Amino acid sequence: MILTNSLANFGRYCMFLTRTFSIPDRWSVFGKRTIQEVSKLGIDSIPLVIIISLFIGAVCTIQMQLNVSSPLIPSYSVGLATREIILLEFSNSILCLILAGKVGSNIASEIGTMRVTEQIDALEIMGVNSANYLTLPKIVAFVFFMPVLSVLCMGTAFIGGWCVAAFTDIIPVSRYVYGLQTMFTEWYVWYGLIKSLVFAFLIASISSYCGYYVKGGALQVGKASTDAVVSSSIFILLFDVILTKLLLQ
Repeated sequence: MILTNSLANFGRYCMFLTRTFSIPDRWSVFGKRTIQEVSKLGIDSIPLVIIISLFIGAVCTIQMQLNVSSPLIPSYSVGLATREIILLEFSNSILCLILAGKVGSNIASEIGTMRVTEQIDALEIMGVNSANYLTLPKIVAFVFFMPVLSVLCMGTAFIGGWCVAAFTDIIPVSRYVYGLQTMFTEWYVWYGLIKSLVFAFLIASISSYCGYYVKGGALQVGKASTDAVVSSSIFILLFDVILTKLLLQ
């Protein structure tokens, strides 16, 4: 029964994406809606990203210094390990798990409310491809802006670690900075950006799907928002494993 429902949902999701990724009826309307979604989904997420990144960068630096105390381990390992953690996982996977809660629930509740108030039915009656009109600008906007959030997360997390080095005596600033620069691999940055693009698409498309097919009233809209966050998080973790295997072989 669970397998049957999962296959049915996957098929309906694929059909939903087919309707979504069609040519917009009016490009001017699509452009305006995309800009609005960039502001709502991307720019409005910047304060959250900055706050979380600062604290995570600081915590990573403190924990690495407390646990790397052997004289056999180079002192610059703290900055190096902090950099790898941030580039490989935090700036993409963990960040997107957090944004799934904010952006995913926002998308699902907005589209779900339009469904239960019959606004989507009105669009269909007028001959508008409602899936394309409502969902495509959100997906394009979030995927377009996600690399910006990812790069901002990287930089802010490094600054958080630098603040720990500068304002405490846990580790000298010079050692921390040297560790950040030591054995730097440029591909790790691109790896993080590629993962963030895939995760952004998963968050926007799955959340839109959950909201689009809501049936019932306000209670079901809340359930759809929860389902969107849970489903997005599961698929982010699944694709994290797949992409890590493919990109870091």
